Amino acid sequence: MGLFGRMIVGVLPITPKFLVRWVSKRYVAGRDLDSAISAMKKLGEKEGCCFTIDVLGEDISTLAEANYFLTIYEQVIDAIVSQGIDANISIKPTAFGLLIDEEVALANIQQLLEKAARHGMFVRLDMEDHRVTQSTIDIVLKMHEIGLKNIGVVLQARLFRTLDDIKSICSSLQGDADIRICKGIYLEPSEIAHTEYRAINTGYSEALSMMLKNNSYCAIATHDKPVVSDALLQLKEKEMGVGISDPRDGARQTGDDKGPGYEFQMLLGVRGDMRRRLLKQGHKVRVYVPFGEKWYEYSIRRLRENPDIAWHVAKSFMMPWSR
Repeated sequence: MGLFGRMIVGVLPITPKFLVRWVSKRYVAGRDLDSAISAMKKLGEKEGCCFTIDVLGEDISTLAEANYFLTIYEQVIDAIVSQGIDANISIKPTAFGLLIDEEVALANIQQLLEKAARHGMFVRLDMEDHRVTQSTIDIVLKMHEIGLKNIGVVLQARLFRTLDDIKSICSSLQGDADIRICKGIYLEPSEIAHTEYRAINTGYSEALSMMLKNNSYCAIATHDKPVVSDALLQLKEKEMGVGISDPRDGARQTGDDKGPGYEFQMLLGVRGDMRRRLLKQGHKVRVYVPFGEKWYEYSIRRLRENPDIAWHVAKSFMMPWSR
């Protein structure tokens, strides 16, 4: 799998843009908001899953670009509400100006959170590379401090610091902690992160166990069958599952958009067979739906940062039932 991914990345410089576009259609909803709304409606009606929307673009160079992302995300919220879609939003702090002016970024995110809160909508801060790990966590804590609790964070299981971050966040927010745990798409240095498959999976299992123990709402983001199997086993051990109210003493996450203390999350166009199986079993499954004009940059960057994505995309073509 690793070799295949590296081969794909090796030919990226000479790959025609139309071919990248053809591949990206499997996991990018389109260039505009209407495309994302259409994709969610179609999939929601067909399967009954829920969604989180991501507007593509990050690491901006001007605050004018940050204003663009604030505006487009406000339009996303309006569209979700007007169309009655079961969805929330995922945002990248750097797209709101985090690496340019942290105070401006904080104000932008607060403005968006306030609008989302008026509609009972949740906002997820996506985690980017290690440069902004702590500042991203700090934003979540600050928003909770001022009473905006409709916000959660993503943590990456591959990072050595993640177990400590889970304990710290859960201690600060108590039962209001809401964490998405993923393996992590950014290939961080071996000095700060696990780099091997088994070690990353072990880190994921330990992180989920820590989240469950500390009463976090658990967004389990993975396409890996062993990780899903481990998660289901851990949930069973905690007497959590389909049709069961969250039994953990101190867990306070509630709402129509929440599962019973947990949910599974998957990327659009990846491992649809697993998604449908979990949905059939009754689990809440949220699909991550990216869209935007930056689809090409997003596709190329993701493939370069984590070549194994190419394997998941290739499988979706070779085994179309898995989409």
